[in-house]
Amino acid sequence: MSDIRRITQPELPKRFYEAVTVSAADGGYAVLLDGRGVKTPSRRPLVLPSAAVAEAVAAEWRAQGERIDPATMPATRLANTVIEGIADDPAAVRDDAAKFVESDLLFYRADAPTALAERQRAAWDPIVAWAESHVGGRFVLGEGVMHVAQPPASLAAFRAWIGRESNPFRIAALHQMTTLTGSVLLALAVLEGRLNVEAAWAAAHVDEDWNIEQWGADAEAEARRAGRFADMRAAAMLSVAAP
Repeated sequence: MSDIRRITQPELPKRFYEAVTVSAADGGYAVLLDGRGVKTPSRRPLVLPSAAVAEAVAAEWRAQGERIDPATMPATRLANTVIEGIADDPAAVRDDAAKFVESDLLFYRADAPTALAERQRAAWDPIVAWAESHVGGRFVLGEGVMHVAQPPASLAAFRAWIGRESNPFRIAALHQMTTLTGSVLLALAVLEGRLNVEAAWAAAHVDEDWNIEQWGADAEAEARRAGRFADMRAAAMLSVAAP
């Protein structure tokens, strides 16, 4: 199987630069490779919203070895996505993130075992209560996996809140954190500074961590989770650094 992967996977491009620097640019900050600005795959200038984001992207380029591996560059990938696919029309991505409030992870609770249900309440109840106060609406909780309809007024209040967000970098960060955790409320909590990224990630994995305690960990699953957390951290960094 490993021989097949080597044959079918495209060869990574060789590193072609030595120095990686950050410089002010029109509309933000650019990452320079040997003095030349990085471009997105479609050849748009990769201009970042703050020096902090630009430095994070620059660090990924500095860390590349003999070949450039995009899989190890989550901040660069997300920035490319924003510039190429979101900046021109952020409404579609913003609206897609808003849909998650109809079936947010935090609304669906275990009825057993009791210890797991208690962990969920401890991790999730404060965020639900905060979101209700922050957005202005009440959310309904349920047990099991059957769909729980949320009050139309609460859905409207949430969509009104998210509709006020216009920064494409923050919208992209919100959407990526939402899809990674299954919870737009957790993503919102990171975006608004209510939770740090580690706390949000732990809250999103209460059920998974419970199962690991009962049955043990799987090496491949752990590797996939580590990769997703790298994407989560990149999104969280972008969310707080974007103006």
